[in-house]
Amino acid sequence: MERVEPRTSWTFVTHHARILAMIQRDPQIRLRDLAAACQVTERAARAIVTDLESAGYLTRERHGRRNRYQVTPGTAFRHPAEGHHKIENLLELLANLAPPEGTAASPLPRGDHPG
Repeated sequence: MERVEPRTSWTFVTHHARILAMIQRDPQIRLRDLAAACQVTERAARAIVTDLESAGYLTRERHGRRNRYQVTPGTAFRHPAEGHHKIENLLELLANLAPPEGTAASPLPRGDHPG
């Protein structure tokens, strides 16, 4: 069978889901680290965090020079086809996936956050 090249470049997990899962894993993660791990600009990462905050998926609180994020429990998927399901299971799955070796967003056990 002949291999057919894909028409577009796409992934199963959106940047929004990926960033929300990374915040679930490390609530004190920096925008720079989110951007690097998702291979987007810091500006794009900031826009995604703002989208997620505006939609009620997370809250942001300033702690000195850093932000601390909190994923809002009980939130549901946005699309009507999945809207009756909560996002916790997806976030748990994604948060437990280890990032590739050598990336800035190394996996941290829940509750263990650097300094």
